[in-house]
Amino acid sequence: MSAASKGHTGWPRVALVGLALGSLALTSCAAEGAAPEDGELGGTVSVLGSWSGAEQDSFLAMVKPWEEKTGTKVEYTGSRDLPAQITSGIASGNLPDVAGIPGPGAMADWYDQGALKSLDFVDFETYSSSTPSGFAELGQAEDGELVGVFTKAAVKGLIYYNTANWTGDAPATWDDLTSQAAALGTADTKTWCVGLESGAASGWPGTDWIEDILLRQSGPDVYDDLVSGKLEWNSPEVHDAFETFGEVLDASSGGSDYVVNTNFGRAANPMFETPAGCLLHHQASFITDFFANEAGAEADQYDFFPFPDIDPEFSNSVSGGGDLVGMFNDTPQARSLVEYLLTPEAQQIWVERGGFISANSGVPLDSYPDEATRKAAEILQNADVFRFDASDQLPSAVNDAFFAAIVTFAQDQSKLDSVLADLDAARKDATDK
Repeated sequence: MSAASKGHTGWPRVALVGLALGSLALTSCAAEGAAPEDGELGGTVSVLGSWSGAEQDSFLAMVKPWEEKTGTKVEYTGSRDLPAQITSGIASGNLPDVAGIPGPGAMADWYDQGALKSLDFVDFETYSSSTPSGFAELGQAEDGELVGVFTKAAVKGLIYYNTANWTGDAPATWDDLTSQAAALGTADTKTWCVGLESGAASGWPGTDWIEDILLRQSGPDVYDDLVSGKLEWNSPEVHDAFETFGEVLDASSGGSDYVVNTNFGRAANPMFETPAGCLLHHQASFITDFFANEAGAEADQYDFFPFPDIDPEFSNSVSGGGDLVGMFNDTPQARSLVEYLLTPEAQQIWVERGGFISANSGVPLDSYPDEATRKAAEILQNADVFRFDASDQLPSAVNDAFFAAIVTFAQDQSKLDSVLADLDAARKDATDK
């Protein structure tokens, strides 16, 4: 969310990765003629999302022109535990018209249960051509129906730093990063700031760590095999990724209790303190909103570099995620809102407010209010290997188990073997159902 995505939250996956880098015209992804006339609809549309605080304000600002045009009121509810609320709503029949979806895994589950409705009114070809490669297909169910669409996006695996404390060139390799951090660190200033708390989704920031390490340590084929279930969690490759993450935890500020109890949105605050509690913070591109609102940081106080290579064979790999939107009640108001949210005009409103990378490449690059978000889009554009967030593609039960496994591991790294065995058991249970 990010942070619809995980966490993202910003729902963890909420995460995030629209290239605002194309030269596509500012056209709607909806079918021609679908835009309503002024005041045509009226009524209300209920929306459930993971956005709160400044993110909620930006979402409401994004939909305001649509409300004014259609005469329809958006009734928004924010939830830090969106998956549980949707699951409960499916059981009770009390569902929002439109909602954020944590990822393709949950999306598939809810569609199979008959809760998510088809978005067949969206022009798929237009939508697909205006999003990063492979994104549009992630919103399709096994039967080919489009049931989720991306609006907000994020580049993952970015390493943020306080420009007053970290100097020099971006590390090209993991070993280079480690040696630079050792030279700059002190007894009070650790290498990493890590925070895993996110309500019922606690642990998701650590899943991003595992995925980024696995992709760069063992490669995209291994990454894909873990997502598909061909690779066991208790494999040497996943074991190695967890051990590398364990080294990160050992070099983080505050100790294990601090790590598991510190909210992800406040995790980087020590990076901006004097003396700094940490040098580096690993997170997706949406986190800059939290730097400003939680740490009071100005845009010139931070910068980032991409996650460095671990194995040169898998150089220049990038991970990313995105916020999906789905429709649970098929009403004219819900259809119209989904169509509007896909347009570059709508997404540009949030882009200009900050903390948002559009999933529509028709948003002009100069709309971004800071260099950081523009640079994040460039990282994605130039990636040799791109993979969508792994946990967002897992079945919901396995995703939940992954979150919990991270928290358990962070509390006691000696439990790694049992943690991975439990994940294999969760996968088997999900597969057998």
